[in-house]
Amino acid sequence: QTTFPRRSTILQQQFNRTGKAEHGSVALPAVMRSGSSGPETFNVGSMPSPQQQVMVGQMHRGHMPPLTSAQQALMGTINTSMHAVQQAQDDLSELDSLPPLGQDMASRVWVQNKVDESKHEIHSQVDAITAGTASVVNLTAGDPADTDYTAVGCAITTISSNLTEMSKGVKLLAALMDDEVGSGEDLLRAARTLAGAVSDLLKAVQPTSGEPRQTVLTAAGSIGQASGDLLRQIGENETDERFQDVLMSLAKAVANAAAMLVLKAKNVAQVAEDTVLQNRVIAAATQCALSTSQLVACAKVVSPTISSPVCQEQLIEAGKLVDRSVENCVRACQAATTDSELLKQVSAAASVVSQALHDLLQHVRQFASRGEPIGRYDQATDTIMCVTESIFSSMGDAGEMVRQARVLAQATSDLVNAMRSDAEAEIDMENSKKLLAAAKLLADSTARMVEAAKGAAANPENEDQQQRLREAAEGLRVATNAAAQNAIKKKIVNRLEVAAKQAAAAATQTIAASQNAAVSNKNPAAQQQLVQSCKAVADHIPQLVQGVRGSQAQTEDLSAQLALIISSQNFLQPGSKMVSSAKAAVPTVSDQAAAMQLSQCAKNLATSLAELRTASQKAHEACGPMEIDSALNTVQTLKNELQDAKMAAVESQLKPLPGETLEKCAQDLGSTSKAVGSSMAQLLTCAAQGNEHYTGVAARETAQALKTLAQAARGVAASTTDPAAAHAMLDSARDVMEGSAMLIQEAKQALIAPGDAESQQRLAQVAKAVSHSLNNCVNCLPGQKDVDVALKSIGESSKKLLVDSLPPSTKPFQEAQSELNQAAADLNQSAGEVVHATRGQSGELAAASGKFSDDFDEFLDAGIEMAGQAQTKEDQIQVIGNLKNISMASSKLLLAAKSLSVDPGAPNAKNLLAAAARAVTESINQLITLCTQQAPGQKECDNALRELETVKGMLDNPNEPVSDLSYFDCIESVMENSKVLGESMAGISQNAKTGDLPAQHTHDAITEAAQLMKEAVDDIMVTLNEAASEVGLVGGMVDAIAEAMSKLDEGTPPEPKGTFVDYQTTVVKYSKAIAVTAQEMMTKSVTNPEELGGLASQMTSDYGHLAFQGQMAAATAEPEEIGFQIRTRVQDLGHGCIFLVQKAGALQVCPTDSYTKRELIECARAVTEKVSLVLSALQAGNKGTQACITAATAVSGIIADLDTTIMFATAGTLNAENSETFADHRENILKTAKALVEDTKLLVSGAASTPDKLAQAAQSSAATITQLAEVVKLGAASLGSNDPETQVVLINAIKDVAKALSDLISATKGAASKPADDPSMYQLKGAAKVMVTNVTSLLKTVKAVEDEATRGTRALEATIECIKQELTLFQSKDVPEKTSSPEESIRMTKGITMATTKAVAAGNSCRQEDVIATANLSRKAVSDMLTACKQASFHPDVSDEVRTRALRFGTECTLGYLDLLEHVLVILQKPTPELKQQLAAFSKRVAGAVTELIQAAEAMKGTEWVDPEDPTVIAETELLGAAASIEAAAKKLEQLKPRAKPKQADETLDFEEQILEAAKSIAAATSALVKSASAAQRELVAQGKVGSIPANAADDGQWSQGLISAARMVAAATSSLCEAANASVQGHASEEKLISSAKQVAASTAQLLVACKVKADQDSEAMRRLQVMVTDAGGKILLLERAAGNAVKRASDNLVRAAQKAAFGKADDDDVVVKTKFVGGIAQIIAAQEEMLKKERELEEARKKLAQIRQQQYKFLPTELREDEG
Repeated sequence: QTTFPRRSTILQQQFNRTGKAEHGSVALPAVMRSGSSGPETFNVGSMPSPQQQVMVGQMHRGHMPPLTSAQQALMGTINTSMHAVQQAQDDLSELDSLPPLGQDMASRVWVQNKVDESKHEIHSQVDAITAGTASVVNLTAGDPADTDYTAVGCAITTISSNLTEMSKGVKLLAALMDDEVGSGEDLLRAARTLAGAVSDLLKAVQPTSGEPRQTVLTAAGSIGQASGDLLRQIGENETDERFQDVLMSLAKAVANAAAMLVLKAKNVAQVAEDTVLQNRVIAAATQCALSTSQLVACAKVVSPTISSPVCQEQLIEAGKLVDRSVENCVRACQAATTDSELLKQVSAAASVVSQALHDLLQHVRQFASRGEPIGRYDQATDTIMCVTESIFSSMGDAGEMVRQARVLAQATSDLVNAMRSDAEAEIDMENSKKLLAAAKLLADSTARMVEAAKGAAANPENEDQQQRLREAAEGLRVATNAAAQNAIKKKIVNRLEVAAKQAAAAATQTIAASQNAAVSNKNPAAQQQLVQSCKAVADHIPQLVQGVRGSQAQTEDLSAQLALIISSQNFLQPGSKMVSSAKAAVPTVSDQAAAMQLSQCAKNLATSLAELRTASQKAHEACGPMEIDSALNTVQTLKNELQDAKMAAVESQLKPLPGETLEKCAQDLGSTSKAVGSSMAQLLTCAAQGNEHYTGVAARETAQALKTLAQAARGVAASTTDPAAAHAMLDSARDVMEGSAMLIQEAKQALIAPGDAESQQRLAQVAKAVSHSLNNCVNCLPGQKDVDVALKSIGESSKKLLVDSLPPSTKPFQEAQSELNQAAADLNQSAGEVVHATRGQSGELAAASGKFSDDFDEFLDAGIEMAGQAQTKEDQIQVIGNLKNISMASSKLLLAAKSLSVDPGAPNAKNLLAAAARAVTESINQLITLCTQQAPGQKECDNALRELETVKGMLDNPNEPVSDLSYFDCIESVMENSKVLGESMAGISQNAKTGDLPAQHTHDAITEAAQLMKEAVDDIMVTLNEAASEVGLVGGMVDAIAEAMSKLDEGTPPEPKGTFVDYQTTVVKYSKAIAVTAQEMMTKSVTNPEELGGLASQMTSDYGHLAFQGQMAAATAEPEEIGFQIRTRVQDLGHGCIFLVQKAGALQVCPTDSYTKRELIECARAVTEKVSLVLSALQAGNKGTQACITAATAVSGIIADLDTTIMFATAGTLNAENSETFADHRENILKTAKALVEDTKLLVSGAASTPDKLAQAAQSSAATITQLAEVVKLGAASLGSNDPETQVVLINAIKDVAKALSDLISATKGAASKPADDPSMYQLKGAAKVMVTNVTSLLKTVKAVEDEATRGTRALEATIECIKQELTLFQSKDVPEKTSSPEESIRMTKGITMATTKAVAAGNSCRQEDVIATANLSRKAVSDMLTACKQASFHPDVSDEVRTRALRFGTECTLGYLDLLEHVLVILQKPTPELKQQLAAFSKRVAGAVTELIQAAEAMKGTEWVDPEDPTVIAETELLGAAASIEAAAKKLEQLKPRAKPKQADETLDFEEQILEAAKSIAAATSALVKSASAAQRELVAQGKVGSIPANAADDGQWSQGLISAARMVAAATSSLCEAANASVQGHASEEKLISSAKQVAASTAQLLVACKVKADQDSEAMRRLQVMVTDAGGKILLLERAAGNAVKRASDNLVRAAQKAAFGKADDDDVVVKTKFVGGIAQIIAAQEEMLKKERELEEARKKLAQIRQQQYKFLPTELREDEG
C-alpha cells in the first residue's frame, strides 16, 4: 500500500513466549455466516462484489501470563494513584471561596504574591507530571520481562502526588485570577482535562490492560497537550510556538530517518540466508521503529515544559534509546550479510538518523541559554580572563607570554569593537558616553599591553620586560572588568534566578514526595522530623519565588536583586536540613515506589541547593555592598503601605488577610519588636565603628524585622473592632518606619565620618526616638493599655503608704484579721488568674489585670487597717514595710505578664512570670504571718494553701519550662521531693491526731485525706520510676534498693505478725522472681535492650519486698546467727541488684556497647548465685520448711506436666514408645503409690518432729510423686491413642494425687513446729485425709482401667470426689491471685451445659464409654467454671452484692451438678426407667443455676461487652491461650542450661547450646504464628466473613473448631518440644525424641496454617502487616501463612539438625571394642547385623503405626482442611 508521511504504522512485538503446538485435522467443516446485511443469494455465472471485514482488538488477550510480584506491586501503585487522580478531579469541580480582601497596597501585594507562588507551584508540578509521563513512556518500552516496574511505579507515584498537590494550587489561583489573564472556570477546566489525560495513561499502562502500545503513546501525548494548555491558562508558557514547532519537526526528522533505516534493514533481511540472523535484523529494525515513535511521543509530552531539567533529561534519555537501537540495527545488518552495497546504504541511513538525533538534542540543550542577557561581551570577557591567568603563570617563559599576549590583543579588540557598536546604537546619550569612555579605557590598556609584549619579544631574557608585560596584563584585566561589569553582573544574576527557580521547584517536589511517603513510613520519628523540615522549607519557598519574580520584573533594581540574594541564602539551611531528613527517611519507607520518588527528589534538591549556593555567593560578590540603600528603599515602601492602610481604615475598608487573626498578629508584633530593637542596636554599634559590611548586614536585618512588624501592625489594625485602636496602631507603626528610615540614613552618614562626634550624637537621638515609637506601637496592642492602667492604679494606691503615721484602727482585731485573710486569698487568686491569662486571649489579660488591681486596693486597705491595730511603732513600720514589698511584687507581676503576652516565645519569660507570682504569694504570707495570732500551725497551713494555689496552674501547661533543669535532673528532683512530700504528709496526719485539738470530728477526714495523698505520691513514684527506667535513668532505682538494704540494719524491726515459715515462703517467692528477672535481663540485653528498664524496675520492686520480708525472717529466725546470715546475704543480693540495674541503665543509653553487655551478663550471673545463697541461708533457718517449699515447687511442675499430657491424650497423640501393655506397668504403679502413702505418713509426722526429718520426708515424697507420675504416664500411653478417654481418666487420677500432695506439703509447712492444738494442725489432718482419699482413688482406677464393665463407674466416682474437693477450695476465703472478665465466666458455663447434656445421655445409655467421657468432661467443665467464677467475682470493679450472688450461684450450680452425677452413678448400679426419667429434673436444676450465674456475670460487665457464645470469640480465646502456653514454655527454655559434663569434649556442649537456641526460636516462631492466626481470625470477623449470622453459623462454628484444635495442637506440640529439649540437655532423653518433637511442631503448624487459609483474604491488611516476619533470599516478602510457617519450619529444621549433629557426635565418641580373635570377631559381626535388622524392622513398624495414627486423625478434621490437604 501507499505510505504517506502523515500516516504512521506502529509495529508492536508480542511477548507471549510460552506455548505448545496443537495437533489436529485442518479439514474442519465450513461455517456459513449470515454476513453484515443478512442472508444473500448466490448467483451462478458471475463473481460477487469484493467484500472485506476489519477486526480490531488485542490478540492473545486470554493467554496473558500471570502477573509477577513486581507487576502486582505496580498494580497496587496504579490503583492508589487512580484513586488520587479521581479525588483531584472531584476537587477541581468547584471554585474555592476566599474571604473578602481589601484594596489597600498590602492586600494587592498579598494577592500578587499568592498568584506568583501558585503559578510557580503549578508550573513545577506540571513539569514533574510531564517528566513522569515521559519516564513511563521510556520505561515501558521493550520486553515486559526486562521492565523496571519499581521505577515505573515511582514515575506514576510522582505523577499522582503532583497532580494532587497541583489541584490545590489551581483552586487557589482560580479564586485569585482576574479577567485579564483568564477566568477561573477555564483554569479548572484545563486542570480537569489534564487529570483526565493522566487517568487514561494509568489505565493504559496497567499490566492487565492488554492495550496496544499506541494507546500508551496517545495518552502520553494528551498529557503533553493538556499541560501546555494549562500553562497557557496561567500565563506560564515559557517556550514560544516556534521553538515547539522546531522541536517537533526535529523529532519527526529523526522518525523519518529511522523509517528509511528500517527500509534499508528490510532489504538486508530479504537477502539474509541464515534465518536466525534474518530474525535478528527484523527485531532490531522493529525496535528502532518503536524507539523513534516513542521519542516523538516523548517530545510531544515535554515540549511545553522543556525548560525543566528533568524534562530535558527524559527527552535525552529517549534519544539515547534511539541511538542504541540504531547501533543494534547496524550490527545486526553487518552480521546478516556481506553485501557491501547494502551495508553502505544501512550505514548511510544510520548516519542520517544520528545526525537528526544530534540536531534534536542540540536544540534542547541550547534552550538552557535562551533568553539570557549574555551579549557579545561574554565570550571576549571570558577569553581575556583566561589568557591573563596564562600570562601570570608563564612568567619566565617570554615566548609563551608573547603568544598569549597576541591572543589577548585580539580578544580585547573584539570587545572594543562590540562596545563601540553598542554605543552607536544606544538611544540614551549618557549610556552611550559611558560605553565610549569604557571602550577608550580598554583600548588604551590594550595599547600599553601591546607595547610591553613587543619589548618582551625583543628582549626575551629581560625579566623587567616580562614584569612590564605582566603589569600591563593586570591593567587590561581591571579595565575589562570595569567595561563589561554590567554584562557580567546580568549574567550572574540571571544564573541566580535560574538556580533559585530550580531550587524552589525541587523543594516543591520533595515536599510532595514526603507527603506521599508518609503512609508507608514505618518510623514515626523519622517521618515527624521530615514533616517539620518540610514545613520550614514551605515557609521559605514564597520568599524565594517572590525574589525571582521581583528580579525578573525589575532587572536594574538593586533592591530586587538583593532580595533575591537574601532569600536564596536564607533558603539554603532549611533546604539542606530537608535533604538530610528525606535521605534518613528513605530506608524506613516500605513502599518501594514512594521510597524511590523521595530518594530521587532529595538528590535533585541537593544538586539544586549546591548550584544555588554557588550562584548566590557570586551574585553577592558581583552586586557589591548595597544593603543600606536597599534597606532604605524597603522601609520607605513599608511606610507607604501603612499610609495606604490608614486611608483604608478611615474608610472602614481595611480587611485582614487570609490566615491573619488578632492573637497571631499581636504575638508577631510583640516578638518582632524585640528583634527590631536588637538589630537597631547592632546597627548603631557597627555604624559608630565605621564597619561598612556589618552595618549593611544590620541594616538588612533591621529592614526584614520592620517588614514583619509592619505586616503584624496592619493585621492587628485590620482584626480589631475598635477603630480608634486601629488608627493608633497604624500611626505608631508609621512613626516607627519614619524613625527607622532616619536612623538608617544617619548610619549611612556616620560611615563617611566614623569619628565625627556630631554625627554620633544625631545617631543616638534618632535611635532614642525610634525606641520610643516602638514602645508606643507595642502599647497599642490589645490588653497592654489595661495592664498599664492597672500598674498606674497600683502606684496611686501605694502612695497611701508614704505617710509618716497611720491613724488607729476602728475595727475589732478579729474582724480586721478576718478581712485581711480574705483579701489576701482574693489577691493571691487574682495573681494566679493573671498568670493564666497570659496564655489565653488578649481580652483575658485585660480583665485579669483589672481584677488584680481592684483586689490589690482592697488588700492594701485591709493591710493599712491591720497596721492601725499595731501596739508599737516598730510593729506598724514592719506591717507598712511588708505592704510596700507586696506593692513592688505586684508591679513586677504585671510587668512580667505584659512582657510575656507581647512575646510568648521570649527566653525565660515564663520563668520570670512564675517567679513574680511566687514572690507575690511569699510577700503576702510574710504579712499574714506577722499579723496572725491564731492556733499553732494555722498560719503555716494557710501559707501552704496559698503557695499550692500559685503553683497549681503550672500543671495545666506541662509543655512550658519553669526551670533550667534537664529532663533527668527533673526526674531526680521530683523523686527526691516526692519522698519528702510523703514523709511530710505522714507527719501532718500524725501530729493532727496526737495534738490536743478540740475538733475531734476532723480526725477521720484527716486520715482519709492523708491516705489519698499517700496513694497519689505512690502513684507518681511508680510513674517516675517507669519514665526513668525507659531512658536508662536508674538513679532512683539504685537509691530505692540502697534504702531497702539500709532498713535491714535497723536495730528494732517492726513487730512480726507471722512465723519464720510465713516469711520464709515469701522470701523464697521474691528471691526466685529476682533470679527469673536476672535471666530475662541477660536475654534482653542481646535482643531488646530497650526493655531492660522495665525489668530493672521490676527487680527494684521485688527487692524492696524481699528486703522487708527478709528483715522479718531474720528477726524470727532461731538462733540469731541464722538471722544474721539471712540479713547479710539479702544485703549482698542487694549489692548485686544495684550493679545489675546500673549496667542495665548504661546499656540502654548505648545499646550497641558490647563491653557493657558482657558486664551486664556477668552481673546477672552474680545475682543468680547470690539468690542461691539467700535460699541456702533460709534452709539453714528451717531445713524442713525450706525442703517443703522446694518440694511444692517440684510438685507444681509435675501438675503442669500432667496438664500437658492430658492435652496430648485429648488430641489422640499419646502413644507408647514400644509394644508394651498396661499390665506391664500396673504393678509398678501400685508399688510406687504404696511408697507414696508411706512418705505421706512420714510427712505428716515430720511436722511435729525435727527439721531434718521433715526435710527428708518432703524430699522423699517429691521424688516418689515424680516417679509415680512417670509410671502412670507410661501406663496411660500403653493404653493406646485409640482410647483417649481412658488415658485421661488415669492421668486425672494421678493429677488429683499430685494436687493433694501439694496441699499436704503446704499444710505441713504451715504446721511445722506448731503445738498440737494449733489450727494449722487441723488443716494438716484435713489435707492428709484428702491425700489418702485421692491415692485410694488412684489405686481403684488403676485396677479398674482394664475392666470395661466398671471403669466408667470408677471414673465417675473419682470425678465426683474431685468436684467436691474443687468446691471446698471454691468456698474457702482465699482470694484468687488473678482476676478474669465476666465474659470468661459466662463462656465457662457453656462447658457445664455441654457436660450436663453428656451426663443425661450417659445416664440414659449406661454405656461405660459415655460415662468415661462424661467423667472427663465434667471434671474440666466444673473446675473451669469455678475458677472463672471466683476470678471474675473478685475483680476490683465488682460490688460485694454481685460477688456474693455470683459465688452463691456458682456453689448452687456445682451442687446441682454433683447431684446429677450421683444420680447417674445410681442408675449405673441399678438402671430403671423411673430413675432415668428423673434425670430431666436434675438437669433443670443445673440449668436454672447456670442461668442465675450468667445473670450475675452480666451484672459485672462494663461497656466493653462481647458475646462469649460467639464461636469466633471462642476461637480467638483459644488462640491467645495457645500463644500464652507457648510463651510460658519459651520462658522455661530461657532458664535452661546444658548439663555439666566435665569429662567430655566441649563440642557436645556446643550442640546442646544449639539445641536450646533452636528450641527457643521454635517457641518464638510458633507463638508469633498463633498470634498471627488470632489477628487473621479477628479480621475475618471484622470483614463479615465469619460471624453469628444464622445462615452460616454452623459453618463458622465448624471452622472455629478447626482453628481451635489446630491452635491446641501447636501449643501442645511446642510444650512437648520444650520438655524434650529440657530432658535432652539434662541427659534424660534421647535425641531421637527431640527430633520427633520438632517434626510434630512442624506438622501441627501446617495444620494451623491450613485452618487459617480456609477463609482468609490473601491481600488483607492483617496479612500484609505480618509479611515482615520472614524474607526470602531474593528479598521478596512472603505472605502471612508462608512467612510464619517458614519461620517455624526453619527453626524446626535447625533444631533437628542440631539434635542429629549431637546424636552423630555422640555416636562417634562411643568406643567400640573390636574382638581380635577370629571366631569372636565373626560372632561380633553377626550380632551387629542381627541388631541392625531388628532396628530396621522396628522402624518399619513405627512408620506403619504413624500412618494409622494420621489416618485416624484425618477423620476428625473439618471438611475445609481435608479438601485443602488433599
